[in-house]
Amino acid sequence: MLSTIESVNSAVNNFIWGVPAMICIIGVGLYLSIRTGFLQIRKFPYAMKVTIGRMLRKRDASDGALTPFQAVCTALAATVGTGNIAGVAGAIAIGGPGAVFWMWISALLGMCTKFSEVTLAVHFHETNAEGDRVGGPMYYIKNGLKKHWHWLAYLFAAFGVLTVFGTGNATQVNTITTAIDSALFNYGIIEKDSVGTLNLIIGIVLAILIGMILLGGIKRIGQVTEKLVPFMAAIYVILALGVVVLNFQNIPSVFGSIFEGAFSPASVTGGAVGSFFMSMKKGVSRGIFSNEAGLGTGSIAHACADTKKPVKQGFFGIFEVFVDTIVICTLTALVILCSGVPVGYGEAAGAELTILGFTSTYGNWVSIFTAVAMCCFAFSTIIGWGLYGTRCVEFLLGTKANKPFMVLYALVAIVGATMELGLMWNIAETFNGLMAIPNLIAVFLLSGVVVRLVKEYFAGEGKES
Repeated sequence: MLSTIESVNSAVNNFIWGVPAMICIIGVGLYLSIRTGFLQIRKFPYAMKVTIGRMLRKRDASDGALTPFQAVCTALAATVGTGNIAGVAGAIAIGGPGAVFWMWISALLGMCTKFSEVTLAVHFHETNAEGDRVGGPMYYIKNGLKKHWHWLAYLFAAFGVLTVFGTGNATQVNTITTAIDSALFNYGIIEKDSVGTLNLIIGIVLAILIGMILLGGIKRIGQVTEKLVPFMAAIYVILALGVVVLNFQNIPSVFGSIFEGAFSPASVTGGAVGSFFMSMKKGVSRGIFSNEAGLGTGSIAHACADTKKPVKQGFFGIFEVFVDTIVICTLTALVILCSGVPVGYGEAAGAELTILGFTSTYGNWVSIFTAVAMCCFAFSTIIGWGLYGTRCVEFLLGTKANKPFMVLYALVAIVGATMELGLMWNIAETFNGLMAIPNLIAVFLLSGVVVRLVKEYFAGEGKES
């Protein structure tokens, strides 16, 4: 029975994250880019000015809403996760250094896709029975498309609920316990036979923290993410930049291998990765999996923003993809490639390859800091996805289901800390990809609304903002 489930899931997963899905996600991103006149490039300086300017401006949000800064931090909390560390390492190992180039290309188009998702989510948001702002793909499908398309909204929400327990919670908790176990074991603080008890304690503590934050409502979620996200990003960026600076002599050859490997992987990997398509597929899929452009999930957090200008909030979508993929994912790639650690091309790899890049440059002491960074990345993802799951459940069952869902979601942390999660991770990854289908259809059909809102924004009130 278990082997049947695994084989069925593997077939579906290969299709969802295979050629058709890549074509759809890249295709919609290219279509939106053309329709908006490549807004993400043309207005990039303006987007950075607007987003960073609003992030530095202190303000309070109305009841049931987030400030624009809290909204972007909540979205980044879910987006910037272990995929930025383990996912990039896997892409390089299986697709070669050229995968990084294709990651950049997917990010370039993904900026416009995420901009469109955020803009639509804010434009079509609602206020629920508890007075909270709610929105996301299910709401812009419901409020923006005709009734015969509304089944897509329920499909997205159903896939969302099935995804959050695995992708958003259990696998992230497992990453936290692995990072803590590894750091403590390396320093001889714990023995192998104590790991099970320690993991159970970690799971219980995390369950309590997750429950307290989520049950505290949208305000508490925003207060936690606006402090946690800048802190974790700063630690990681500083450590990664240090590796690059200390190995600066390797930078020219590394970038040469990225560009050469993008079109001729075999010439860089010694034939271990010989397929141009494999390099492209791994770069594109890992980039999308990291920045979530096309999945629609990030727009759920942005719909909570206390703003009357959808396009202005939409620029945060461009900012998010830039920070997540162009900055953090690129730094991870440079840590691996500049440090000169051996990469087993053609073989599976994960966070251990990235950590090896840090320890080979700084020494074993840095494993404590990488463990802290990984714990922050994973915990922030749990909180962000907790909000996404709550909104999906609410859309399907109403606000009365919110608190029971939050309690159940928190308790799943104990499962994640104490069990092997191989199959759960694979199934969650499949449902994660399935979420993209109804969302991409909706964004494609609502592209005219995005174009109209952009024109109105730059024709009037947006000019002086």
